[in-house]
Amino acid sequence: MDGTPHIVSDVMTQTVAAVGRHAPFKEIVRLLQDWHVSALPVIEGEGRVVGVVSEADLLPTEELRDDPQTGYLQLRQPVDLAKAGALTAEHLMSSPAVTVRANATLAEAARIMAREGVKRLPVVDAAGLLAGIVSRADLLKVFMRDDEDIAEEVRREIVSYLFPPPSSAIQVDVHDAVVTLTGRIRDTALVPVAARLVRAVEGVVDVRFDLAHDDHGVTGAARP
Repeated sequence: MDGTPHIVSDVMTQTVAAVGRHAPFKEIVRLLQDWHVSALPVIEGEGRVVGVVSEADLLPTEELRDDPQTGYLQLRQPVDLAKAGALTAEHLMSSPAVTVRANATLAEAARIMAREGVKRLPVVDAAGLLAGIVSRADLLKVFMRDDEDIAEEVRREIVSYLFPPPSSAIQVDVHDAVVTLTGRIRDTALVPVAARLVRAVEGVVDVRFDLAHDDHGVTGAARP
């Protein structure tokens, strides 16, 4: 099969707001507001990502400023105490940055986000230079894929290999990203394989089967 999953570079945003190590607190706040984002990559040199500064990193300072008499008592974690007096991105940021490569699959990016508890990831090249940014919303773009586009990939990359004619006759229908395979097959042992492969197609929500075992006129229901 020559089909490949969608990768991060297919959905990432290439125009990215970023700051240097010495960016002051107010500049970070302004950029977050102007770009309507919750975090900014921190870069140095030619664009190497060294950290990420987020709204959460700024909150200790805001909390302390709101009530300087009791602020230190309200801050619960030691790292917050350190960031409460920070004035620049270098001391506010979380480092090292959690990043993802542009050629990573969307599933890999989703796993990193879930594991690290972040909403967006700076995308870097092989040298660690900033290439873009990918968010949770970007990862969901794949589910906007056209039904017929999904059906064509399933026919071309899966059905034609597992159930080639004339020994099998399979119809592929897709509605709201749910794939249904209907028809007759000789080898029902391939149904679980087909189920795994179809579910791996980008944009597929679920797969259903309405297949019959065809062995010289003997038929029976096939289940994934």
